[in-house]
Amino acid sequence: MSELGYEKSYPNATYAPWLVDPDFQTTLAQVAHNTMVDHLRCFELWQLVEQATKLPGDIIEVGVWRGGTGCLMARRAQLLGSPAKVFLCDTFAGVVKAGGKDSIYVGGEHADTSAEIVQGLANMMGLANVELLTGIFPDDTAGRVADRQFSLCHIDVDVYDSARDVLEWVWPRMPVGGIVVYDDYGFDTCSGITRLVNERMAQPGTVALHNLNGHAVIVKTAEVAKPWWKRLLA
Repeated sequence: MSELGYEKSYPNATYAPWLVDPDFQTTLAQVAHNTMVDHLRCFELWQLVEQATKLPGDIIEVGVWRGGTGCLMARRAQLLGSPAKVFLCDTFAGVVKAGGKDSIYVGGEHADTSAEIVQGLANMMGLANVELLTGIFPDDTAGRVADRQFSLCHIDVDVYDSARDVLEWVWPRMPVGGIVVYDDYGFDTCSGITRLVNERMAQPGTVALHNLNGHAVIVKTAEVAKPWWKRLLA
């Protein structure tokens, strides 16, 4: 650790602002037992919430597990005085839509949670800006938020088909500048997520960044009109 209180993440990188952010440290301690996401990715979400407040729209997380990262983002929005609602979407019955593009998942994993656990964490933290959507998203619950716009979307669903369906639903509901964060990018257990992100990088109207911490971040840079034949089918 350096004299500034920074830890060395990499041999020549000593900047670790999460160590000198007391609000983040307090929040991380509150959610630590309710997330499998490490402090580096949690801090990235913490910072991206601040960026997202520059845009109109709410925040949505799909793949909540026990609510740690969702409540962390909600706390950040609360501290910033943001009017954004934070929607936390999960089946609370494990992973869905696992398929042939996924290396490990077969469905039903991470079922050791409940909506009550997540709501209990939100209540303990005094987060009035959190709303839970229980069921498969977007299939079962997207109708409840179909009229909303989203500035930030955190996708932590572990498998290709589920992540693709979330992205296709949320993308047209994001303003230019909107941010999508994929968890588990580059993880050998989540090959479907890596495949989907790599495919998405070639799409127009986006800037894609893949980090070494297990996140991929895609920023919407332009509205791209659908081909005429897709508009006819819409």
